[in-house]
Amino acid sequence: MEDASAAVVVDARGIVTGWSEGARRLTGHPAEEAVGRAVRELLAEDVPSAAPPLPSGLVVLRHRDGHPVPLRLTVHPLLDARGAPDGHVITVERPGATDTSLAGQVFRQASLAMSVFDTEQRYLGINDIACRMAGSTEADLLGRAYLDTVEENDPGRSFDRHLRRVARTGEPLHLESFTRAPSGSRLHAWNVEMWPVRDPSGEVVGTALAAFDSNEQRRARERLALLNEAAARLGTSLDVVRTAEELVALMAPGFADFAAVDLLDWVLDTDDPSAFPADGALLRRVAHRSSTGGVPEAAVPLGRTDVRSPSSPPARALREGRTVLVRAGDPDFDRWAGECGAPAPADGRPVPAGVPSLLAVPLRARGTTFGVALAVRTAHPDAYSADDAVLAEELAGRAAVCVDNAHRFARERTTALTLQHSLLPKGLPGQAAVEVAHRYLPSASAAGIGGDWFDVIPLAGSRVALVVGDVVGHGITSTAAMGRLFTAVRTLADVDLPPDELLIHLDDLVVHLASGDRDDIGELGATCLYAVYDPVSRRLTAAAAGHPAPALLLPDGTCRPVPLSAGPPLGIGGLPFEATELQLPEGSVVALYTDGLIEGPDRDLDQAADELCRALTVPADSLDSLCDSVLKAVLSEEPGDDVALLLARTRALGAEQVATREVPSDPEEVARVRQWATERLAAWGLDEIAFVTELVVSELVTNAIRYGTPPVQLRLIRDRTLICEVTDANPTSPHLRRAHAYDEGGRGLLLVAQLTRRWGSRQTGGGKTIWAEQPLPDG
Repeated sequence: MEDASAAVVVDARGIVTGWSEGARRLTGHPAEEAVGRAVRELLAEDVPSAAPPLPSGLVVLRHRDGHPVPLRLTVHPLLDARGAPDGHVITVERPGATDTSLAGQVFRQASLAMSVFDTEQRYLGINDIACRMAGSTEADLLGRAYLDTVEENDPGRSFDRHLRRVARTGEPLHLESFTRAPSGSRLHAWNVEMWPVRDPSGEVVGTALAAFDSNEQRRARERLALLNEAAARLGTSLDVVRTAEELVALMAPGFADFAAVDLLDWVLDTDDPSAFPADGALLRRVAHRSSTGGVPEAAVPLGRTDVRSPSSPPARALREGRTVLVRAGDPDFDRWAGECGAPAPADGRPVPAGVPSLLAVPLRARGTTFGVALAVRTAHPDAYSADDAVLAEELAGRAAVCVDNAHRFARERTTALTLQHSLLPKGLPGQAAVEVAHRYLPSASAAGIGGDWFDVIPLAGSRVALVVGDVVGHGITSTAAMGRLFTAVRTLADVDLPPDELLIHLDDLVVHLASGDRDDIGELGATCLYAVYDPVSRRLTAAAAGHPAPALLLPDGTCRPVPLSAGPPLGIGGLPFEATELQLPEGSVVALYTDGLIEGPDRDLDQAADELCRALTVPADSLDSLCDSVLKAVLSEEPGDDVALLLARTRALGAEQVATREVPSDPEEVARVRQWATERLAAWGLDEIAFVTELVVSELVTNAIRYGTPPVQLRLIRDRTLICEVTDANPTSPHLRRAHAYDEGGRGLLLVAQLTRRWGSRQTGGGKTIWAEQPLPDG
C-alpha cells in the first residue's frame, strides 16, 4: 500500500528547503523540482487573502501530471535561537488516513529524522532515519524514556535536557548537536529543531523533534576554516624549514594525530631538482608534530635522512605524484606507519579496527616535487576518506608553493651572495696611508641581497682611495649592477681623477648603461662616496653622489659628520659634484657606510647618525673591535637592507720619509738634481737602487724642464716602495712611444717604464705629476 504521509520543510519566506520521498510519491514532484519553489506555486487553487501565510488543514495541490491532489497539511513553526520565526515543518497526509494519532503526525518515510515524545520524554513515535540514528528499532524505542536509549558517553544525552525545557516552557528550540554512531567510533552532526505539540485546548502534551543531517555542512565548514587558516599561516617567511613547521602545526592537532614533512635533500641545499632514485626515496625529516604536543622517541629525528622503501606510501606518493591513502586493513600499515615515524596511541589502548589511517601527500608545485607531507590518524574517531585526501592535497599544494618560493629565494640569495663576495675585495691591499677594518652584512629580508659594496684602492704617491656605494634594489640584477660600478670605479681610479671628476665620469657611465633596453642601474638607482687620502699632506678629499656623509672621529675623541655635499644620485646626468677637502690629524678615523646601517622602519636618520658618532667614540682595542661595537650599537634588530661599513685610521709620512726639491728651469740643474737624489738615497740606506734612481730622476726632470712649465718640483717618497715624482705647471700628460732607430730622443719614458715597477701621470690643481715606483732592496 502506498504510504500516505510525508514531510516538507519551508523557510520563513515560504520557500521549500526540504522535500521528503513521501512528498514525491504524493505529488509526483521530485525534490530537485520542489526545493527552491514557493509553497503557493504547488497549490492547485488560490488561497483566500484571509488565509494564514502558509496553508493549513485540507488543501489541494497540483500533481506533477496536472491532476488535483487533496491533502491535509499540519504546520509546525520553527524558531531560531533567539525565538524569532525561522521557517516551518509541514506534515502531509491523505484525507482519511488511518494513522491520525499524535505519533502519526510524523511520517516514517520523511527525509529527516523525526521523533515525538510525551512530556516525560518517552517515545511516542519515531521514523526510520531516527531509528538508524539511535541504532535500534521502532518496537524497541516506543514507550521508553529517551535517556534509557542513550549510552552514558554519547553526546546526544544532552537532548533530554532540551526536551524537558521545551515541554516545560512551551518554547521551540534550535541547536546543533552530535551523536555517536552505533559502532561508537564516529560523531555525527545534526541541526535539531524542537517544538511543543499542543492539544486543541493549547496545553503542551508532547515534544516534536526534527533533526537535519548537517554532517557534510559541518565538515565543509571545517575544511573551509582549515583552508582559510592555511592561507594565513603558511608562507609567513621565505624559509623552507619554517614553512614545513607551519604545515605540521596546521595539520596536528585537528586534521591529524601525527604530521610530518620530509623533503628531498636538494631542496635544503638550494641545488637544482634531481630525479628520484629507483631503489627508494632519500628523504630528510625537517618537521613533525604530535597531537599530544610532544613527539615520541620512536619518531624519525629531525634532520635525519632515511631511504624510504619503494613500496612505502611516501615513496609511492613521490613516484606517482598523487596522494596515497592507507588504512589499518593494509597488512603493512603498522610497518609503514612506523617507518614514517608515526607513534602508537600514547596510552597503549587498543584502537578500533578501521580507524588508523595514513595519508602521504606529495609536496608538488610548478611541476617540481619537493618532498612529502605525512598525516596519520591513530586515535581520531574517523579514518581518512577520499574527501580528506582532497583536503590534504590542497593544503600540501599551498605549502609546496611556499616551499618553492622559499627555495627559489634561497637559490637567488646564494647566487647573489656568491657573486657579491666574488666582487668585493677579499683581502685589502697593503698600503701605508691608512689602517682599515670593514664589515659587510647581507640583507636577511625577503627582498634578497642588495647591491652595497666597498673598496680600498692604492693610488700613486702613497695615497689611497676609499669607496662605498649602494645600488638600490635587491637580487641578482642589483648585484650585477654593483659589479659593473665596482669595476668602473677601479678603472677610473687608475686614471687618478679627483673625486668630483671621477663621479662625473661614473655618472655618465650609469646614464649610458641605463640608455639600453635592459633593466639596468639607471632604473635601480645608485649612490657612491669616493674619498682620497694623502698621507704626505694629510689631506682628505671626498665627493658624494647621493650617499650619506662619512663620520670623522678625531684623536681627541670627538666625532662629527664630515660636512659633505650629498650631490645627486648616479644616473641623473648633467649635474655637477662638489668635492670637500679636510686636513686630518694623524690617527683620525674616517667611517664610511651605506644607508642600511642607519635606516630602518620609523627610524629618524639624524638620531641614527648621532648614535653612530656616539658608538665611534667608545674606546676599542682595535679597528676590528670598533667595527663590531658600532654594528651592535647602531644596527637595527632586523635590518631590511645590506650594510657595508669601512673604518680607516689615517697615518702620516714624516719628514724622514719625504724629500722635496724645487728645480729651476735650467738643463744644467739636472746633474745637481741627480746628485741630490743620490745623497738622499744614501741617507735612507738605499744605495743599491741609487743608479736606477739617477736614471729615472734624470729622464723625468729633463722632460719637465724641456716640455713642461715652471715651477718644477722633484719629490722622493720612501714608503713600501721608492716613489719618484716630478711636478710641473703644464697639464699636458706625456705619452709612451717607441723611437725609431735613427731618432735622437723619444726613449726616456720607455726607459723609465722598463727600469721601474710601474709609472704614470695624474692631473693636479696646477698642472700634472709624473711618477714612477721602484721596489726597495728588501722588497
